Amino acid sequence: MTPVAASRVLVLNSGSSSVKYQLLDMRDGSRLAAGLVERIGEETSRLKHTPLLGGGSEAREQNRPIADHEEALKAVAAELAQDGLGLDSPELAAIGHRVVHGGKFFTQPTVIDDAVLKEVERLIPVAPLHNPANLTGIRTAMTLRPDLPQVAVFDTAFHTTMPESASRYAIDVKTADEHRVQRYGFHGTSHAYVSRKTAELLGRAPEEVNVIVLHLGNGASASAVRGGVCVDTSMGLTPLEGLVMGTRSGDVDPAVIFHLMRVGNMSADEIDVLLNKKSGLIGLCGDNDMREIRRRIDEGDQEAQLAFDIYVHRLKKYIGAYYAVLGRVDALAFTAGVGENAAPVREAAVAGLEELGLTVDGELNSVRSDEARIISPEYARVAVAVVPTDEELEIAQQTYALVAPPEVRNA
Repeated sequence: MTPVAASRVLVLNSGSSSVKYQLLDMRDGSRLAAGLVERIGEETSRLKHTPLLGGGSEAREQNRPIADHEEALKAVAAELAQDGLGLDSPELAAIGHRVVHGGKFFTQPTVIDDAVLKEVERLIPVAPLHNPANLTGIRTAMTLRPDLPQVAVFDTAFHTTMPESASRYAIDVKTADEHRVQRYGFHGTSHAYVSRKTAELLGRAPEEVNVIVLHLGNGASASAVRGGVCVDTSMGLTPLEGLVMGTRSGDVDPAVIFHLMRVGNMSADEIDVLLNKKSGLIGLCGDNDMREIRRRIDEGDQEAQLAFDIYVHRLKKYIGAYYAVLGRVDALAFTAGVGENAAPVREAAVAGLEELGLTVDGELNSVRSDEARIISPEYARVAVAVVPTDEELEIAQQTYALVAPPEVRNA
């Protein structure tokens, strides 16, 4: 069992050509170091490491070839060791891994063993862009520290509480079950963290609060959370369904795919690229940066205005839909890059929804802050909040809760 003195958790988020990481002290949730390795396997890779212990210091950067994830993690370990935070430290309790797709099987954070690895691998067909990279990071970390607990925290886990009426598509049941076709949802660690923090912001227990969470980044998703439990979410079998995103279309008529195959002579792969990488905001106006879109709107750009209007229209549809699903809404929470920073998006998303108790105070909405805050007026029936997400802290907390000794967990 991990000794009581071991209070640190390293959080790894491994992509196909990148590794994001943070080292946290779970005694107070403080960050000791953070960094990113990107362009792994390319001619010139980049490692940016930021020491945060004791107030931190300037980031250190390397630009050199890094062949693979094993070399990347060894480089991360060397940077951490330079700060006295090496992977061989007895204070390191576990490594927590973000895993995008856990299917129906993984509903909680899970200590990784061979059986877990096999199941995550078996899910690759429904997460071909993410699970292979997640597995590579896990296997590399297990090689470097085979004695240390490694924990998988799944993006889909928070959404496994959805009732079957929300998770099942209306297609032939046998076909759906045979091929694992259902709505899984993603961004679960963010939705879990933000819904809980929103309840805290209201001074209430999560079990007492119904929240609609809008996670608006380059990828975007909405969730309906009743009493701390997810009952619906906008992403589906893959992260393509739902809201308009930076480069993803979100909801489209499935027949669009057949039409493009028959009339446009496009292949399945070409349509996949179209809907995932050439659609959404970038497909509508050529930009997927909301700041640039707003700048263009201010200059009278009609293409950018239409893209913004389509983006907001979809947001309103999901707010209304999830209001109906929940029956009673206590708060609407905006989070992630756009949700936390784009005041015009927040204002437009609730404009005209006063009859639902939703409105924002213009002055409060315009304030920029890293703190969770209410931006609706005091008289509003439904609180509108901005809650900065912290997926790394959520992963670290879930990881540590699983591996810490009982006397620490129950302290």
